[in-house]
Amino acid sequence: MSDLDYIRACIRDVPDFPKPGILFKDIAPLVEDAKGFMTTIDMMAARWADSGVERIAGLESRGFIFGCALAYKMGVGTALLRKPGKLPSDTVSVEYSLEYGTDSIEMHTDAVTSGMKVLLVDDLLATGGTAGAGLKLLRAQGAHIVGCAFVIELSFLHGRNALEGVPVDSLITY
Repeated sequence: MSDLDYIRACIRDVPDFPKPGILFKDIAPLVEDAKGFMTTIDMMAARWADSGVERIAGLESRGFIFGCALAYKMGVGTALLRKPGKLPSDTVSVEYSLEYGTDSIEMHTDAVTSGMKVLLVDDLLATGGTAGAGLKLLRAQGAHIVGCAFVIELSFLHGRNALEGVPVDSLITY
């Protein structure tokens, strides 16, 4: 079995979650499986090894899991992109549109510096709304985005379209 097949086998399909008609891709079994999780992080790190990444920006909350492990593997720090009101120091935020309303994400004002090479990481790329907002937030602080890395991409939702202008890499595509 190839490494990608092993990772794929660790991702559990949960029908009708969080609502009827949705097939949820559950990464819990992947992070619970030592070989699967290590292989995932090793593969992500290898794909971005030559990018000059100086900081990993993890999107709340599952992006923290992969982002922090990837930052450790690559020897860089992590910036946490969080829901409003969760960070204790000075923050900057960006609002983005959802299907029915808006949401926002924040990060500390000193999480990245101007010109810093940043890789945005999350577990899953769906419509690209949250990741697109993350890019906007990082760019507003002057970060140079080297790319976006995801474990899973739901290609039928065309989330890459919201991330134009940056390289996007997903290990598993559905």
